[in-house]
Amino acid sequence: MTKQRILLKIGSNTLTKETDQISRGKIEDIGRQISNLKDDYEFIIVSSGAIAAAKQFVKLEHNGEEITVKQALAAIGQPHLMRIFQENFRELGLFTSQCLLSYSDFEKPESKENIKNTINVLVANNFIPIINENDTVATDEIQFGDNDKLAALTASLLKVDLLLIATNTDGIYTKASLENGKPATIKTVSRIDDLLKEVRLEKSSHGTGGMQSKIEAGTIAQGAGIETWIVNGLRDNFIMDSLEEKSKHTKIVPRKLLKN
Repeated sequence: MTKQRILLKIGSNTLTKETDQISRGKIEDIGRQISNLKDDYEFIIVSSGAIAAAKQFVKLEHNGEEITVKQALAAIGQPHLMRIFQENFRELGLFTSQCLLSYSDFEKPESKENIKNTINVLVANNFIPIINENDTVATDEIQFGDNDKLAALTASLLKVDLLLIATNTDGIYTKASLENGKPATIKTVSRIDDLLKEVRLEKSSHGTGGMQSKIEAGTIAQGAGIETWIVNGLRDNFIMDSLEEKSKHTKIVPRKLLKN
């Protein structure tokens, strides 16, 4: 049986559970679900959180606001973040690997082929690739996207079956429902313009993307014929619950997949 391939994008708010520290419990929750699903699915992870990991150990000048300081924090925090993943996943019998990418890697045919070949070999040998932006040489996701676009580009390159973006809400809510204080999730959509009309342009406390960058990621994936699900990563068991349709979440689907 051919396994389905899921690219899971985890933002800083999910990894910290909206606190000031990386949550080992959340990473264990993710690992446990992957372990339970590994017979039917193969996983590739795009993870933010390097800066959040660094802030647990150090405080640099300028309070981390300048982009160069954020790059330095990312360089300090990335090894700590990977260590936390490695320790928690290893206890569950899962093996991890690190891949650092930047947008420019997706602009060169040779680099794209190398990314695809490397990740395919890792997955074939039961190593879970954990991807982050190479923040030492690139700043796009630090400033704007919290790895949402990077996840979509990677998903498209690898032709995954599903892009699963974890955030801190039950998907995307209608604007009217937010205004009346009773959030209602938009379940399935294919017209991106309609979705953008429902979105407020704020960003989350730890992340840099907000919902707009997740919709932009969904647009990239949609162009590659890939479904994007925006799910609440703060909830325990969020991967399995979304796959079993036990949770509220938003699906951005290619137009040919949307039922009339």
